[in-house]
Amino acid sequence: MMNTEFLLTSLIVVLVPGTGVLYTVSTGLAQRWRASIAAAIGCTLGIVPHLTASILGLSAILHMSALVFQVLKIVGALYLLYLAWGMWRDTGMLKFEQSDQKHNARQIVLKGILINILNPKLTLFFFAFLPLFVSAEASSPTQQMLGLGVVFMLLTLLIFVLYGILASGVSTYLLNSPKIIRRVQKSFALVFAGLAVQLALSER
Repeated sequence: MMNTEFLLTSLIVVLVPGTGVLYTVSTGLAQRWRASIAAAIGCTLGIVPHLTASILGLSAILHMSALVFQVLKIVGALYLLYLAWGMWRDTGMLKFEQSDQKHNARQIVLKGILINILNPKLTLFFFAFLPLFVSAEASSPTQQMLGLGVVFMLLTLLIFVLYGILASGVSTYLLNSPKIIRRVQKSFALVFAGLAVQLALSER
């Protein structure tokens, strides 16, 4: 039976805006709801390596190896800075129009995957989070952790899709407001840059 506390805690964790939410929302604003769904899928798929590492116990290695953690953290921070620069550079060029969705969807999904893969804190989060909800009477703790992880991913996908669709709806009102568009895009660029600095400077 699924633990109600796990569902509520997971929902709160997913609802808190992070890099994945910001990426999904910015994509929804720029390229509408179909693109935001692709972003949500990418961010959700980016959870898989961290979840797998946690279940297999590899997160303990990351926790003990400061060098591995620091390398992943710096790479992740640099990637966020790259995204921030791209958003800032394209300020004023954001257009809400239909484009080649089949071509863009792959790039959007890949970016979403990279955003979460390059965040080593996700592995440590799952390593600390999932065991809290594993029953002591479970015949297979590993199997139960896997089930909990799948539920967490489904919640992530659902919430991110909702965020993206809402952002897409708001974009309609921004269509004839280039000044607001520039401000929104610059805001996202600054937030991504801030997250990159925070990630790079954090000890754990």
